[in-house]
Amino acid sequence: MKNPASSQRRDFLKKASLASMAFGLLSNPFDLLARGAANPPFKISLAEWSVNRLIFSGKLDHLDFPLESKKHGILAVEYVNQFFMDKAQDKAYLGEMNTRCQNEGIEQVLIMCDREGMLGAKSESDRLQTVENHKKWVEAAQFLGCHSIRINAYTEIPWSADPQVAAEAMKLCADGMRPLCEFADNYGIDVLIENHGGYSSDGKWLSDMLKMVDHPRAGSLPDFGNFVIQSRDGNVISYDSYRGVDELMPLAKGVSLKPYVYDDAGNQSPLDYERMLRLVLFHGYHGHVGIEHGDREREWESIVEIREILEDFQKQLG
Repeated sequence: MKNPASSQRRDFLKKASLASMAFGLLSNPFDLLARGAANPPFKISLAEWSVNRLIFSGKLDHLDFPLESKKHGILAVEYVNQFFMDKAQDKAYLGEMNTRCQNEGIEQVLIMCDREGMLGAKSESDRLQTVENHKKWVEAAQFLGCHSIRINAYTEIPWSADPQVAAEAMKLCADGMRPLCEFADNYGIDVLIENHGGYSSDGKWLSDMLKMVDHPRAGSLPDFGNFVIQSRDGNVISYDSYRGVDELMPLAKGVSLKPYVYDDAGNQSPLDYERMLRLVLFHGYHGHVGIEHGDREREWESIVEIREILEDFQKQLG
């Protein structure tokens, strides 16, 4: 069976001369030229979820993740709180994480936070409890030198195409996020929302929700492949990935790369790397593009294949 990432890399190299077209879509293409190879137009990081099966199975320990990432050519890591869920306030453990990364020159970028409550709960007390649950991760992120935490815009209101219902869900999530942003501001930490199912996988809804929060610490973490709003009994309701990323990039403080995308009809297709990265750069983003994908039983091989695609693109723009 052909590997999609390898095939896409060959296709990319065949079309390498077309990469220069990206300059025509950038607000200031000469800025990229000035950066040079030592300062590429975007950076590469690795999301810990890419190797989740290895960690859940005990084949890889959370503390060893950064060094394994470095061994495979990536010097920036994005953590998942599920893998050190009871260690958020354990300064000795967090200190060990710092020591291992500092000794190896590895940057700790952000913490993806799950299982800490529903941001858009109907009850105000439940929303405030969700905020309280996330505060320890804000503090941990500062301790580790991360710039952000990623949370989820989940709500008890079932997904509906009715604009009034969607607006109600939006208000609840914005009400939940605002006090967390105010708290995080004291620590210099941004609070990001990823398109992660339900209403949040509607790019316009999520963009409008973040604008409703109206706080400089509120940002987005566009995920190229997470635009499935709902999937039931084989019926997939999805949002076009390219349009969704375009809508979320003005507030983006991180980007997650999956090597597949969706259209508005529930169809999945391979990621067009060139098209998507041009779109990301068009919005003036020069931060980390976090790889969040690992093929089963060949996680590290598939991660390296995607890393090489991104490095090829860095060279073309650098």
